[in-house]
Amino acid sequence: MQQVDDGQTDAQTDARAEVRVERLGPVGRIVLDRPRALNAITLGMVERIHAALEDWRDAGLRAVVVESASERAFCAGGDIRRVRENSLAGRYDESRRFFETEYAVNALLGSYPVPVVALVGGLCLGGGMGLSVHGTFVVVSPEASFAMPETKIGFFPDVGGSHFLPRLPGHTGRYLGLTGARIGAADALALGLATHACSSSDLARLPELIASYDGPLEQLLRELAPARPGEAGALAPVRPELEWVFSAPDLATIRARLDRLADGTGPVAAWAGETAAALAAASPSSLEVTDRLLVEGRGRSLEECLRAELATANRMMRSPDFLEGVRAVLVDKDHAPRWA
Repeated sequence: MQQVDDGQTDAQTDARAEVRVERLGPVGRIVLDRPRALNAITLGMVERIHAALEDWRDAGLRAVVVESASERAFCAGGDIRRVRENSLAGRYDESRRFFETEYAVNALLGSYPVPVVALVGGLCLGGGMGLSVHGTFVVVSPEASFAMPETKIGFFPDVGGSHFLPRLPGHTGRYLGLTGARIGAADALALGLATHACSSSDLARLPELIASYDGPLEQLLRELAPARPGEAGALAPVRPELEWVFSAPDLATIRARLDRLADGTGPVAAWAGETAAALAAASPSSLEVTDRLLVEGRGRSLEECLRAELATANRMMRSPDFLEGVRAVLVDKDHAPRWA
């Protein structure tokens, strides 16, 4: 890796451009600014975020805001293509350092001494959820959408997914973790993945509002966004069936229940068919690992979940299904993986 003139490595220089770390009076701002990659996070980026959070821990800030410079995405996840390249080249230490640092950021966000406010407009996938859901507040615009799509690439819902998914209402976390289904702002609010909603224009000016506001942040967010999105959310019409299906004791029974519902007509049958297809397209080994981690995560702290996820990530980044899944979805984009 070549050095640039100021003594920083090329990767460090890229990270400085891709994550802007700023102070706005009493507010620390972490601004993801890698728009062409939908803010997919790299090792350099998570190192920079981690350093900023450590520097600000005792700085007497009112809040820390995590936001995006792009309207299209908050963060589309980790740079998993790079992890695959590392695996093919035998650079496992670099990927391990990425996961260790990313999970350390997730843990910091979950225990930070001042409120952390994530401003989510557009896509929030995988690692993006790790940068949002562990903080104090998650404010969404109507364009926000959330998903943990890792089983589609031979991986598993990490970044604390084994902690926050089992704690969602009913069995919705199991559904989201196994299928990778994407939900919008209304469902995110209903499930507790988001805490407040506002317009896109208000989302953009929230850092300035927080910096100038003297009262409790929750009061500001309530005043700014007293109403939730008008629609009930896509999951509302199928929640009873979702709970029945994903309360099943094992994956085989989940599939059998979906097949039974898919034989009918109407919205429930359509949902069941789509969900069955999502499970059929996922890596079988990823589904097994995910289901086990979600069960075990119910009784673990966030830190314990992240330790278990790090051990699992170190194994799975070497697996044939991970290499094949990333190839099919993110490299060749033929979406036709051949699972081991």
